[in-house]
Amino acid sequence: MPVYGFYVGYDLFEWLLFFLFQWVSGLSVTGGYHRLWAHRSYEAHAAVRLCYAIWGAASVQNSVFYWASDHRRHHRYVDHNDLDPYSVQRGFWYAHIGWILRDYNPNSGDFSNIKDLQRDPILQWQHKHYLALVLVTNLGLPLLIGYLHGKLWGTFLLAGLLRLVVNHHLTFLINSLAHYWGRRPYSEANSSRDNSLLALFTFGEGYHNYHHHFQYDYRNGNEWWHFDPTKWLIKSMTWLRLTNKLQKASRYQIEKAKIDRQFRRALFVLEHQPHQENVRHLLQHQYQRFIATLTEWGKLKQDGYEDKRRALRKTVQSLDWRLRRVELHHRLKVHRKQWHMLLNELIAHAGKSLPPA
Repeated sequence: MPVYGFYVGYDLFEWLLFFLFQWVSGLSVTGGYHRLWAHRSYEAHAAVRLCYAIWGAASVQNSVFYWASDHRRHHRYVDHNDLDPYSVQRGFWYAHIGWILRDYNPNSGDFSNIKDLQRDPILQWQHKHYLALVLVTNLGLPLLIGYLHGKLWGTFLLAGLLRLVVNHHLTFLINSLAHYWGRRPYSEANSSRDNSLLALFTFGEGYHNYHHHFQYDYRNGNEWWHFDPTKWLIKSMTWLRLTNKLQKASRYQIEKAKIDRQFRRALFVLEHQPHQENVRHLLQHQYQRFIATLTEWGKLKQDGYEDKRRALRKTVQSLDWRLRRVELHHRLKVHRKQWHMLLNELIAHAGKSLPPA
C-alpha cells in the first residue's frame, strides 16, 4: 500500500471513498451491531436494519449473531477471565486482538442469549449469506468503483483494505484501551473507562464507563457536547420516523451514579486520614442532603412528564409545578456547590492517597 502510494499515488476521490466506506461501515457496527442489536436501546425501520446488516458485514467482524452474543456475554461477565470473551484482565493485547487470533472462547457459537435476534428475518439472512456480503462489500464494490474511476487498485487498497484494517483496530480499542485508560465517573465496579479522546476516533464509543453503567442507553456520550456521531445518527433518524423507542438513563440516575461514585472515593480518602471523624460525619450529612434533594427533583420531573402525557395539568397546577422546579433547581445548585467544595478540600488534604478516578 505505501509502495503503491509512493509510485502511483492516491487521488482525492479515492480518499473520499475511503472515508465514506469507513463511516458507513463503522456506524453500522456502532449503531447497528452494538446499540441496536446487542443492547436493544432503540428500534429501527427494516430499511435501516438492512443497511446496518450489509455494511456491518463489510467491517468483517462476524455476523450479528456472533457479535451480539459475545458482546452480551462481555457485559454480563465483564473482567471475568473465563467468561468474558475479551477480558482485559488477561492482558491488553489479548483484549485487543488476541481473543480473535486463537479460539479461546468456549461459548463462541452459543446463541442462547440472543433468542430475540434470531427471530429477525434480516439477521437470519445476514447470518446465512455473511461470506457473500463480505466479498461483495470488500472486494466487488471497491474494485467495481475503482474500475469505473480508472484507478482500480488504488481504490481497492484505500476503500477496501486500509479501511478494513482501520475499522478493526478502532473497534478493538474499545475492548482494550477503553478498559485501561480514562476516568471512571459513574462506577468502579469494572475496568471500563470514559475516554473523550478515544470517542473522537470510534464514533462516540469512548465513553465506556457510562456505557457499562447504563448499557440500555442509546447514547454513549450522554451530554449534548460529547462527541457521539452514533447518538446523533440514531436521534436524527427519529425525525424521519426511521427509529423510535430510544432508551436513555434519566438525569436523576446519571447524577446519582456520579455522586455515589464521588462519595465512595471520598470515604476511601478518609480511611487513610487519621482523626477525621468530624469530616466523615459532615460528608455523610452533605451526601444525604444532596441525594434527598436530587430524589425529590427526579420525582418532580417524573410527575411533570406524567401530567403532560395525561393532559391533566391546569394553569394553577402548572404554575405551582414550575415554581417547585425552580426551587429544587436552586437547592440542587447550592448542594452541588457545597458538595464539590467539600470534595476539593478533601482532595487538597489527601494528596497521593486519593484513588484513581
